[in-house]
Amino acid sequence: MDPQVCLENATHCNGTSCLMPHDNFNEILSLVLSIVLTVMLAIVMFAMGCTVEASRLWAHVRRPWGIFVGFLCQFGIMPLTAFLLSLAFQVHPVQAIVIMIMGCCPGGSSSNIIAYWLDGDMDLSISMTACSTILAMGMMPLCLFIYTKMWTDNDIQIPYESIGITLVTLLIPVALGMYVKHRFPKKAKIILKTGSIVGVCLIVIIAIVGGVLYQSSWVIAPSLWIIGTIYPAIGFSLGFLLARIVGLPSYRARTVALETGFQNSQLCSTIVQLSFSLEELEMMFSFPLIYSIFQIFFAGVAVGGYQLYKRKCAKVQDCEKELPRVALGSKAGECNDGFVMDGTLMSIKNTAL
Repeated sequence: MDPQVCLENATHCNGTSCLMPHDNFNEILSLVLSIVLTVMLAIVMFAMGCTVEASRLWAHVRRPWGIFVGFLCQFGIMPLTAFLLSLAFQVHPVQAIVIMIMGCCPGGSSSNIIAYWLDGDMDLSISMTACSTILAMGMMPLCLFIYTKMWTDNDIQIPYESIGITLVTLLIPVALGMYVKHRFPKKAKIILKTGSIVGVCLIVIIAIVGGVLYQSSWVIAPSLWIIGTIYPAIGFSLGFLLARIVGLPSYRARTVALETGFQNSQLCSTIVQLSFSLEELEMMFSFPLIYSIFQIFFAGVAVGGYQLYKRKCAKVQDCEKELPRVALGSKAGECNDGFVMDGTLMSIKNTAL
């Protein structure tokens, strides 16, 4: 036994072969991250709920034109785009499957946070996230069955439990936020400002800690890097374009675009871990993280550009804004021709929004 060959913390050495103790750092970090992120997400969704009025949320459910457009984007455009990208770049079958899984996932809660910073329709954003999560229980198996047959005959496991937890994490805090907004509107403003900042921190933490946890998976085919980079940008662009084509106003089109491009990457990672062997995971596990990072990057660029636009321009060219955003002191609402702000009072100049 050569003492210079073995490391100090090796439990057993035989020549150049050393048995190292199990390192559970990543497991502990992953558990801590899951707990912290769940709590932070609940806080953020509670704050986002403070922007929502029950009557307007119910109006979207009763006349679900925006939700329907989002449905077409979420389970029509995104899976088809994933399929075409996989064919165009001729990726390995296992890698094509993970791209398809990502494309079939419902929208993530990060879209609600970004929608707030882009002056989107928060009622529509939250209702779309909730509806896409519910519909994913049926649409994900259907889309995966249609698109993955050319690469695999194995059934892909859908973690319905995780989808249910995601739904509960979304709906309960939002409902509490709506109650606070109704009963304590002044406190709702403070909670909203705090929650929006926490939301930004949440997105940054996901990106940084994810990179630490899965740093060994970054060495992958260049094609996956390219797809992970352009795929969210395509989703955002096509979602916005389709929403404008069907006549939705720009602030709702921004909302649909975010819901289209933002996928639930945590759900994708869970499905991948449940459905594939360790050898296959080495080829595909980093893709959800890559997609997540670039969807955050493009959303951050959009937010930065939009906020700069608001600061530099005398008025925001978005005259369709609705009352709740104005009541919360939105800069876009204050510049809106449709409303005149006078302290806490508000009068409508133009009734045709």
